[in-house]
Amino acid sequence: MTNEITSVNNLRVKQWAQLLGRKGRDEQNKYLIEGTHLVQEALRSNEPVETVLYSMERGLPPELKDNDRAAREEWIAVTEAVLSKVTDTRTPQSVAAIVRKREESAEGLLSLSDGLVVVVDGIQDPGNLGTIIRAADAAGASGVVLGQGTVDLYNPKTIRATMGSLFHLPVVQAELAPLLRKAGDRGIQLLNTSLNASKTCYETDFRQATWIILGNEGAGVSEEVGRLANHNVIIPMRGRAESLNVAMAGTILLYEALRQRSFQQI
Repeated sequence: MTNEITSVNNLRVKQWAQLLGRKGRDEQNKYLIEGTHLVQEALRSNEPVETVLYSMERGLPPELKDNDRAAREEWIAVTEAVLSKVTDTRTPQSVAAIVRKREESAEGLLSLSDGLVVVVDGIQDPGNLGTIIRAADAAGASGVVLGQGTVDLYNPKTIRATMGSLFHLPVVQAELAPLLRKAGDRGIQLLNTSLNASKTCYETDFRQATWIILGNEGAGVSEEVGRLANHNVIIPMRGRAESLNVAMAGTILLYEALRQRSFQQI
C-alpha cells in the first residue's frame, strides 16, 4: 500500500521522530534505518520492516523499485521536511524505514559445538559497536551478545556503522554473568585479552567453541565478567602504541579465528 504524508505535524510522523531516542525505541519496540543500502539489506534479509518512507521529491530509489516484498510493507511518499524530522543525518537520505525489533535469545548460541561468538561488555561508542558487528559478520561469527551497559544496538550511529551486518547474524542482549557461567560449564572457551597473558592470540586454538569478550573502551572488561573468562591472550604489538581500539582488537581476534578455521591449523 502506498500513501503520502506531507505534514511534519502528522501524528505518525511524531511517533517516528520518537524513534531517534532510546526511550521511544523501547516504548514502541521499533527502530529506524536510513538510506538505500540499509533498507535494501533489511528487505533482503526478511527483517520485520513495517513502513518504508521515501522522498516524493526525489522519488523511490531504483534499487527498491523491483522489491518483491512490496505487498508486505506500507510504502509512504513523504516531503523532505518529514524525512528531516524523522532521521538522524544532517542531510537526510531519500529513503528510510521503520523496523520492528526481533525478540531473540542467547540460549541458542550455547548449543553450538564450534560457535564463534563476540561478547560485548559495556562498549559505549556506537561506531565501535557497529564495527564489531560488521567484523563478526565478515569473519563468519555465529552471533554477538550485548551485555547491560552497552550502547543501544538501535542507536542510528550504531546501525549505520554495521552497514547492514545487523541483519545477517543474531545480535542479542543478555545478562552476561549467568550466560557466561553456562557457557563455561559447557566447556566453551571464554577468551579475554590481557597484557599479563602468557599466550598470544596466534598461539591460541580458536577452532573449538570460542566466545571473544570485548570490554569498555576505557575500563576494559568488568571485574565480574573478567573473573568468568577461562582463557587470557595478548595481541602482540611491536610498535610504541600503548593499546588498540577495541573494535580493531576484536577484528584481529575474529580474523585469527577465521584463519585457523579456514585452514585447520594454528
